[in-house]
Amino acid sequence: MNKQLQDLLKDNYEIVFHDVDLLEQAFTHSSYVNEHRYLELEDNERLEFLGDAVLELLVSKFLYDTYPNVPEGVLTKTRSRIVREDSLSRFAKGCQFDTFIKLGKGEEASGGRNRPSLLCDLFESFLGSLYLDQGLLEVRRFLEIVIFPEVKAGIFAKEMDHKTKLQEVLQKNGDVKIEYRLIGEEGPAHDRQFVTEVWAKKQLLGKGSGKSKKNAEQAAAHNALMNLKA
Repeated sequence: MNKQLQDLLKDNYEIVFHDVDLLEQAFTHSSYVNEHRYLELEDNERLEFLGDAVLELLVSKFLYDTYPNVPEGVLTKTRSRIVREDSLSRFAKGCQFDTFIKLGKGEEASGGRNRPSLLCDLFESFLGSLYLDQGLLEVRRFLEIVIFPEVKAGIFAKEMDHKTKLQEVLQKNGDVKIEYRLIGEEGPAHDRQFVTEVWAKKQLLGKGSGKSKKNAEQAAAHNALMNLKA
C-alpha cells in the first residue's frame, strides 16, 4: 500500500484505514488489474457502486437538514450539481487522489489520470472503501471537510446564492451598502482558509470562511442570513 497516500489521508483528514487492502482496491483501476492478472487484484468498480449510493444519501440528508425551507425540486437540482461528474472529479483532484490511482500503461498513456469520468469513479470508490472500513459517520466527516463547505458557500445552486439573497433582504426597503471584509487567512498552504466578515450600516452581520475568497464571502452571507432570521 502506498505510504504517501496513507500519510496524506492522516495528515489532511485524520483518516487511518484499518483494512489497507480496501484502500488499495479503491485506487486500483480495471486497466491495472488487466495488465497484472498474476497479482489477483480487485479493481474499484464495486466500491464505486457502493460509494455512489453512500454519497447520494449523505448529500441528500445534508441538504434536507441545512435548507429546511427549500422545496424538493431545488434540492434535487442542487444535489445533481454536487454529485455530477465534473464536480466529483474536481474534488478528487483537490484531494490529490489523481496522484495515487493505479492505471494500466495504455490508460496512463491516453491521459486517464486526468479524465473526469475516471476521477469521478475514483472519488466514489474511495467513499465506498471508507464506508466499509469505518462507517457512515466517518464518510460524513470527510464530506464535511471536502464538499459541504462549498455547498454552504452557494457554489452549486443559483437558488441558494447567499450573497444575492442577503442583498435582496437588506435592500427591500431601499439601497444599502454591503461590504465584505477579508480579515485573515488560516491553515497550511495546501489547505488555506480565507476568513471574511460582512458589514452593513456599520454593523457586523456575519462571518464565514472558505477555501477561496469567493467561498468565504458566500459563507459570511449565509451566516448573516441565519443571524437575521434568528
